[in-house]
Amino acid sequence: MSREWGFAEALVAAIVLTCCARGRQLGASAAQDLMRQKGKMNVLFIVADDLRTSLGCYGDPIVKSPNIDQLASKSVVFKNAFAQQALCGPSRTSFLTSRRPDTTRLYDHNSYWRVHAGNYTTLPEYLKMHGYLTLSVGKIFHPGIVSNHTDDYPYSWSIPPFHPSTQKYKNAKVCRGLDGKKHANLVCPVDVEEMPERTLPDIQSTEEAIRLLKNMKSLENPFFLAVGYHKPHIPLKYPKEFLKLYPRDKIPLAPDHKIPQKLPPVAYNPWTDLRIRDDVKALNLSFPYGPIPDDFQVLIRQSYFAAVSYMDTQVGRLLNALDEQGLANNTVVVFTADHGWSLGEHGEWAKYSNFGVATRVPLMFYVPGMTKAFPLPGQRMFPFINPFTNKVGDLPSGSMRDDIVELVSLFPTLCQVLGLPRPPKCPAPSFHVDLCTEGKGMAHYLQPDATIWNSELIAYSQYPRPADTPQMNSDLPSLKDIRIMGYSIRSDGYRYTEWVAYNASTFSANLSDIHAGELYFQKTDPGEDNNLYNTIEFAGVVQKLSAFLKT
Repeated sequence: MSREWGFAEALVAAIVLTCCARGRQLGASAAQDLMRQKGKMNVLFIVADDLRTSLGCYGDPIVKSPNIDQLASKSVVFKNAFAQQALCGPSRTSFLTSRRPDTTRLYDHNSYWRVHAGNYTTLPEYLKMHGYLTLSVGKIFHPGIVSNHTDDYPYSWSIPPFHPSTQKYKNAKVCRGLDGKKHANLVCPVDVEEMPERTLPDIQSTEEAIRLLKNMKSLENPFFLAVGYHKPHIPLKYPKEFLKLYPRDKIPLAPDHKIPQKLPPVAYNPWTDLRIRDDVKALNLSFPYGPIPDDFQVLIRQSYFAAVSYMDTQVGRLLNALDEQGLANNTVVVFTADHGWSLGEHGEWAKYSNFGVATRVPLMFYVPGMTKAFPLPGQRMFPFINPFTNKVGDLPSGSMRDDIVELVSLFPTLCQVLGLPRPPKCPAPSFHVDLCTEGKGMAHYLQPDATIWNSELIAYSQYPRPADTPQMNSDLPSLKDIRIMGYSIRSDGYRYTEWVAYNASTFSANLSDIHAGELYFQKTDPGEDNNLYNTIEFAGVVQKLSAFLKT
């Protein structure tokens, strides 16, 4: 029996047992509906933008995220999930096609994979082929040429994707400064009533997603509803009342806010997208390392956390609607992000690197009847939690997994969960293959008695650079300017990176031409502050990992 069908059978068995044990509570018709929909459960796929693991369910002592924490309490939560590149377009294209950036040939925001690399089948496209109604709200694919200016419609979606009308004001001068004037700031708490159209993009996306849920609950076809929230992506624009959750004197600096002495210059990202904001420009910082003053670092961190809590309330409204429409018992919920974000660690801000704070993401799966038993009569699965009025205490933790996993594995994993044929493993190369996966199915981890199947699990990530030292385009080099590629491998014991020569015209890396390296041991240096690559006593480890990276 294959692993994917083994999981589907286990899910059906769990539903049968739950229905038998709770037949009166669940109701005979509901139990029959669930059985009829074996392999045809709905999917609510939620993606946050630039969200690191700063959530209560991941142990963050500051951030208030009660609604995501509630979802986590009923899910399997992966503590060590990693993106394949810490940039929106490449990461989203990677996990939606289940191909790594070297196969999508997308490292910037300037090409469409179907034209530039291969006609790869996407996750929503595959589900659409299997009878799903597929819908996109907000930011799922990266907009623009990356998704053919259509979010890959009509290939991936049954109807044209929805984009909030107020997103066009993303960089507008709506942030009121101390001078009383409006600016295009990085830190931007706002009065929503003063905003264009008197709303914000993520509020609009939630309203549209709820409208779709109400319309779809009576349809025969299962649905795949993907909802992409724009926050906490910069600018950090959010309703100003969320600042009340984070008194400034309670916000610490990053524990390692200095640039590590042994960090190779090529590994550093100079956070140029922050520097163009009016409030950051006013600081008159030197390039590339000029540190942000401590008091302004606190403001950035405070507003990032506030933006996370704002996004959490939107997730809470969405999950509450799923519950109210009677869909929580037959809808798989996946919550994740495209990549993380540095909040001053290593003297860095934003994404654009191979550091764990930039590549590590939240990832959780809620599978009805599997990760959480069906509720008793009158019980709610996802009641909305208001962080201002509800008592927000510690929620029971879900099933926390320490295993190293990758976002490129989302596609095959959802196929397993839904009982659909899993795409075959990609050959090398696979540019000519429309449907295959470079990830691994993770559904066995969703079972209560799951064990680690491999002796060592590895996550791969990469990031391009135009030069060995920080340049104005180091964070986001165009393909033609890429000269170096930083390839990383990560296990539960270490993160190893080699920065090697890269030929953008042939899409080829010279793994023998090493410009710099990084080696961090996770147990003694979880913050990745002490680079041991050039330490003589670890030369043997470097040699071994270098050989492994080349395989």
